[in-house]
Amino acid sequence: MPKRILQGTVTSDANAQTVTVLVERRFTHPVLKKTIRKSKKYRAHDEANSFKVGDTVRIIECAPKSKTKRWEVLTSETTEA
Repeated sequence: MPKRILQGTVTSDANAQTVTVLVERRFTHPVLKKTIRKSKKYRAHDEANSFKVGDTVRIIECAPKSKTKRWEVLTSETTEA
């Protein structure tokens, strides 16, 4: 089964080797046909502490790193563009 890759914005980098990433998804409501925005925060492993608040990053699923971390930072969107 392939690993999921999500894109989001770093909202916190206060902890060592960890960033909190806010991922927003948009979908159309099945009955109302209105576009709805839902967001969720993921804690991701950042080995080098290289990402700061406001950075747009991609995260990928991984084996559990700690009690709350199940994701690692893959790349930054600003470095690719």
